[in-house]
Amino acid sequence: MTENRRPAFERFEASLLACPKCNRAVKVRKRLLLILPEGDKYEYVCPHCGSTCGDTIQKDQPQSRKLM
Repeated sequence: MTENRRPAFERFEASLLACPKCNRAVKVRKRLLLILPEGDKYEYVCPHCGSTCGDTIQKDQPQSRKLM
C-alpha cells in the first residue's frame, strides 16, 4: 500500500531559518546561486547580516529549460 501513496506536498519553502551569526531565527531571503544540470541551486540569506543560513537544489521540470 505504501507504494501507491502520494506525498502530502510537492515542495515547501523555508521562511524562518536559524542564522549562525545572529543566533536567532530570521525570515530569510531566497537567492539563486547556481544553475546546475540537475536543477537550480538557491541559498537562503539572513537579511540582517547577509550570512548564508542554508541552501537547496530545486529540480528542473522536464520542459522548463530551453537552450538558445
